[in-house]
Amino acid sequence: MSATANVTKVDFYEVLQVSRDANDQELKSSYRRLAMQYHPDRNPNNPEAEEKFKECSEAYQILSDAEKRAAYDRYGHAAFQNGGPAAGNPFAGAQGFQGDLGDIFGDLFGEMFGGNAGGGRRASRAQRGRDLRYDLTLEFEQAVFGVEKMIEIRRLEPCEQCSGTGSAKGKAPVTCTQCGGRGQVRFQQGFFTMAKTCARCNGTGSTIADPCTGCRGEGVQARKHEILVKVPAGVEQDTRIRYQGEGEAGRFGGPAGDLYVVLSVKAHEFFERDGDDLHCVMPISFPQAALGAELQIESMEGPVTIKIPEGTQSGHQFKLRNKGVPHLNSHGKGDLIVEVRVQTPSKLNKTQRELLRQLGETMTVENTPTSHSLFSKMKDMFS
Repeated sequence: MSATANVTKVDFYEVLQVSRDANDQELKSSYRRLAMQYHPDRNPNNPEAEEKFKECSEAYQILSDAEKRAAYDRYGHAAFQNGGPAAGNPFAGAQGFQGDLGDIFGDLFGEMFGGNAGGGRRASRAQRGRDLRYDLTLEFEQAVFGVEKMIEIRRLEPCEQCSGTGSAKGKAPVTCTQCGGRGQVRFQQGFFTMAKTCARCNGTGSTIADPCTGCRGEGVQARKHEILVKVPAGVEQDTRIRYQGEGEAGRFGGPAGDLYVVLSVKAHEFFERDGDDLHCVMPISFPQAALGAELQIESMEGPVTIKIPEGTQSGHQFKLRNKGVPHLNSHGKGDLIVEVRVQTPSKLNKTQRELLRQLGETMTVENTPTSHSLFSKMKDMFS
């Protein structure tokens, strides 16, 4: 009399280590973790890990399907056994990682198996061209007022001989013999069929049998090219001007890259820029500060007059509105800020020295130390 083994299957919820009220996201997250842990590629020659991997896959395939999960919750494993209400292959339709199971493995092992493990779509041969950078140096005045400059760049352009196809004239790419035009090669891994990108055609499904002699099958050639760069008024250091499609040509019909012209602005002799405002320092004499004066100063647009009132203190700033840098791509301009500094003469003749001595006798200043903030307030009172 022979004995019959009674094998009890482990509860699917226990297999996936989730509660019976777990939602779809919790099921998916737990399955991803367990599938990664027990995958045969990570556990070679380990039958126990392979069995665990099968259990996880079977459990997820049942519980991720709303109808199958409902049947399992009501009848348990009996729902899928012969005569059960949901009997049948729980992996039906999952061959080759189709459906949600395919999405799971696409996330887990996409890089391991060439990216598109389940879609089977060929990669496009077309490739976008590289972006290029050109550094253009401007004089300070050119950045303020704008300028047009012709520049020359060296870039890859479509091969004239093959019109960018990479194949000899009259020839066309042929179907890849390694993958049969599918862009992927398949292989068996345990009880699953895996797919990876074809190394020969890089997933495009075709190869160039007769390369163009002009570009050696690349579809592009290096050439010099001139471009008129229009620099608008008001640009500043490190401004980037983008010229769409003026970069290197794409390969095999792909779009061209972009050209970025990066601006560098030389320093000015005496103006310093802060945003769209210009700053400079102008020396004045003690009599001009004390008695007042009208002085001329050069702005970016020519000479302008500044009225220095009586008693002007060293360090006082005068604002000349709309004498700064034009607002980039907008109306209006910044201001010109002129700071005056009273210059003390280092050499005096006899007459000047006598006049200053007489002036000094008529003026009294208490040379008592005071705080910096109080001194600033005193300066403001006299400015």
